[in-house]
Amino acid sequence: MDRDSWLEVCLTVNGELAEAVAEVLGRFAPNGVAMEMEVSGFQADGQGIPSGDVRVCAYLPVDETLEEKRSQLEQALWYLGRIQPLPSPVYRTLQETDWSEAWKKHYHPILIGERLVIVPAWLENPAPQRIAVTLDPGMAFGTGTHPSTQLCLEWLEWLLGSESEASSRYNTFIDIGCGSGILSIAAVKLGVQHALAVDVDAIAVRSSLENAQANGVANRIEIGLGSVEEIRRAEFSLKQADLVVANILAPVILELFDKGLADLVKPQGALILSGILMDQRAAIEDALQQAGFQQIHGRQQGDWVALLGRRETPEARG
Repeated sequence: MDRDSWLEVCLTVNGELAEAVAEVLGRFAPNGVAMEMEVSGFQADGQGIPSGDVRVCAYLPVDETLEEKRSQLEQALWYLGRIQPLPSPVYRTLQETDWSEAWKKHYHPILIGERLVIVPAWLENPAPQRIAVTLDPGMAFGTGTHPSTQLCLEWLEWLLGSESEASSRYNTFIDIGCGSGILSIAAVKLGVQHALAVDVDAIAVRSSLENAQANGVANRIEIGLGSVEEIRRAEFSLKQADLVVANILAPVILELFDKGLADLVKPQGALILSGILMDQRAAIEDALQQAGFQQIHGRQQGDWVALLGRRETPEARG
């Protein structure tokens, strides 16, 4: 077997199915799952036009266990397909040296809101007047193409850019499940003084560090292996922050609430939650309310929602 090869497994599905397909693929992929919003074309300014579908991909190592894993994966997809029809997976074998090329074919500059642009490291910035976040995602999740990430970036721009008085309140930032580091890098470039980015995946930690260095902000972002529990145990420089983000999946977010996610937010701070499908919104809003976030606002793109929760100030209560 060629130990430098990977079997790429991809399915293109609608946003509602993307989470379920990613969960199935993730059982068999040692390096996680990538989800990318498909585009139907590009505007004159280089921004992609979303098609509404999501490309979900996993990469299996080509070794002596491959055939068994592939058979198990196909069986799991078959069972999922009995609930709602799925397209057949598309397979492709890649050499290790071809890995980055697999990303480059599906990754283009993306304009976010009024001020941000996500630029692949191998392409020119089509909008130099905007704040550029340069990314080479590698195997880590967080290319900026998925609606959940774009919605988070829009909230960050609104909090740190549009609210001139409020932006000075958000000096510290925590990102739970940082992936490629995209949100922490954007937050710092938008004005946050110090960010903590954590992930339970060592590949994501390494990718975030490399991307922070490429953007010249590594001195303002602490990056480490862990999640809510490690932060609460004071294993990092921050135990709380003015602004906390978790762009993961709704079931994981609910688990993080049980582990103390809300305690990471300072009294006058804000919490951004994304990776939430429309029918999961009510459950996340309930969790926010139970944690003391009285002001809850939402942004939606397709089937996906990102929620912003803020606690009322003492003056507002009085």
